[in-house]
Amino acid sequence: MILARVVGTVVATRKDPRLEGKKLLILKPVSPQGKEEAGYVVAVDTVSAGSRELVIAVSGSSARMAEGCKDHPVDTAIIGIVDQVSLDEPRSGKQS
Repeated sequence: MILARVVGTVVATRKDPRLEGKKLLILKPVSPQGKEEAGYVVAVDTVSAGSRELVIAVSGSSARMAEGCKDHPVDTAIIGIVDQVSLDEPRSGKQS
């Protein structure tokens, strides 16, 4: 799974017919702390994500299992909008 922020959209007037009606969004991967990571990803939106929202995306065969993507040429799909990210505090001291 990929944690990412929606940073843009892609408009393609000519595309595979199986992508007709699908919203394509540009994602910027981020760390759990919210720090931007390298690169961008174009993903099919299955959850009506909006600009600047933090989302969860899947890629590869998992993307083709997302709602409305079966038998479609999809490599990355947005499957969730993130409300909150929490990390366990690192342990201090010596580990046994």
